[in-house]
Amino acid sequence: MPQNGLVLDLACGSGRHSQFLVEAGYSVLAVDQNTDAISQIKHPHLEVERMDLEGKVWPLLGRQFTGIVVTNYLYRPHIAELPKMLSDGGVLLYETFAQGNGEFGKPSNPDFLLKTGELLSFSAQNGLKVLAYEHLYIDDPKPAMIQRLCAVKGDLQGHIPLQFRG
Repeated sequence: MPQNGLVLDLACGSGRHSQFLVEAGYSVLAVDQNTDAISQIKHPHLEVERMDLEGKVWPLLGRQFTGIVVTNYLYRPHIAELPKMLSDGGVLLYETFAQGNGEFGKPSNPDFLLKTGELLSFSAQNGLKVLAYEHLYIDDPKPAMIQRLCAVKGDLQGHIPLQFRG
């Protein structure tokens, strides 16, 4: 992910990804409908904004990011905005629940579960280059079916390898 610029942590929850990213040297905009938990994290490179991510109007229209991180969140009406918000060379990291997850608990509603290959199709339709993709069962932190995607917009120049922890 390019080191300069701003990374979006979409539906950031408690902010574990935001915290990891700012500690790795990135500037982060963390957004969620409830920012109580993440507001406890204080860092000069972390900006927190409360936003209605599921309203009729997408609150991030016109914003640009060098990276977008989305985990455990899926709201299809605005998902097509994500590639538009990536700058050239920007990276999308997306991980959320997939079909079959209902067998292990919630979410089980198909509206909140990715279809087989959905992130791959999404990337192809939006001109993103897939660097990594998985559709798999995981045990930890709890049994679940998930999809993971790492994709880039444009070329790969200027990318700094980033190691992830669970």
